[in-house]
Amino acid sequence: MTHLPHHERPAGPLSRRRFGRLAALALAAGAGSLPFDSATAATSDGQAYYDRARRLAGSDPILRTLVKALTPGTEVPRPPAPEPLKIFDNLAMLSAGWVSAMAVLTDDGIVLIDALTSSREAESVLVPGLRTLGADPETIKYIVITHGHDDHYGGAQYLAERYGSRVLMSPADWDLAARTDPDHAPARDLDIVDGQQLTLGGTRIRFHHTPGHTPGTVSPVFPVQVGHARHTAMLWGGLNPPSAPAQLRTYLTSIQSFRDRMRQANVDVELSNHPNDNGLERAEQLRNNPDGPNPFVLGRPRAQRYMEVMDLMLHGRLADAEATTTADSTR
Repeated sequence: MTHLPHHERPAGPLSRRRFGRLAALALAAGAGSLPFDSATAATSDGQAYYDRARRLAGSDPILRTLVKALTPGTEVPRPPAPEPLKIFDNLAMLSAGWVSAMAVLTDDGIVLIDALTSSREAESVLVPGLRTLGADPETIKYIVITHGHDDHYGGAQYLAERYGSRVLMSPADWDLAARTDPDHAPARDLDIVDGQQLTLGGTRIRFHHTPGHTPGTVSPVFPVQVGHARHTAMLWGGLNPPSAPAQLRTYLTSIQSFRDRMRQANVDVELSNHPNDNGLERAEQLRNNPDGPNPFVLGRPRAQRYMEVMDLMLHGRLADAEATTTADSTR
């Protein structure tokens, strides 16, 4: 049943090929195993915040990679594309390497979160990837676009036309996509409003507006499971911060409100649509040790710490931006 209110592959021993892929992912992620110190970023007004974030991250590879991703001047890594993988019984990761989509698998069909960069990737990555995992792409009922950049909506129109899938995005980012990329943006369909719920096959996904990366970024919260174990996942919809102080303040407000919502929902799983959290490396760990602890399950305190690290890094970015604005006005 659908409710829209208005407002593996089996893993064997670690083969040379898999070992090589894991090593490549670790190199591409870059941050997980390298020490951080005050020389990682240039000394700035935000440095005290960056240092606090690094201390809070400690030796945690996921938090350390997040710090690196939010350090000024860091580029999004471009790791090789991994093979598709069910990271939970009801959640598949379908990745082009530097950007990923998540497929929520329900008894009544699929909710796809993001759609990679293009029709070509939808056809060559998403569709065969779902089939490899035993899921039927013809059952994609909804495509949720976390924000209005083409690396997230690029394949949506292809899937909508081929399978009749409905496409959801926030009103602000429908406008953004239509304004900045009218030739490739999907045809406007369903709006996502803050707090909206989408229920399909007994799985309820709640959407929260978390503007900052774009004016209408959306971050979903939804249930996942492994066997009889139940968890609650979140996916932060867009990480790379803006540059203007006003937009950075909006981003910080989004972090703070979303942390509260995560706490209320008992979120203990963190996901990302870019490799800024060791996500691809964790997927390879899971592929090679499917019977071990699921590396995407952080636990509630660690999931909250993830957001606290993000909050500190954004405070640093804001301090830098305000200092730059003051210096420019003085000049």
